[in-house]
Amino acid sequence: MSSGRRLGIAVDFSPCSVKALQWTIDNLVKEGDNIILVIISPEEYEHGEMQLWAVTGSPLIPLAEFNDATLSKKYEIKPSPEVIKIATTAVEQKKVVVHVKIYWGDAGEKLCEAIEQVPLDSLSMGNRGLGTIKR
Repeated sequence: MSSGRRLGIAVDFSPCSVKALQWTIDNLVKEGDNIILVIISPEEYEHGEMQLWAVTGSPLIPLAEFNDATLSKKYEIKPSPEVIKIATTAVEQKKVVVHVKIYWGDAGEKLCEAIEQVPLDSLSMGNRGLGTIKR
C-alpha cells in the first residue's frame, strides 16, 4: 500500500453508497491516496473460510482481484459493475490504490472497527436512503 492517506468508503452497492463513493473520489481523493472500500455482510453469511476473519475482517483485497468470480463466490459478495467502474476510473485518472475490506456482522460496530484496524484517515458513507428523522 502506498504512503498516502487511507480513505474508507462504506459500500453496500445501494444507490446512496455509489453516490458516496463518487462524491469521495470527486471531492476528497488526491494522487497517491489509498481507497479502502469497506463492505459489511450480515453475520449469517459468516461460515467456512470466512470464519477465519470473523474478528479482523478479510485481508485487504486488491480491486483487480475483487472483480474475479472465484473471489466473489468465496466471500459471497456480488460486486456492482458501477462500483467497479467508478473505482477503476479512480485508479486510472487519480493514480490511487483501491482495496476492498469485507467484515461480517453489525454494520455500525464493524465500521467503527474498520477505522481502528485498517486504520482509516476518514470514512465516507451514504445514508441508505433514510430521511433526516430515521438517520
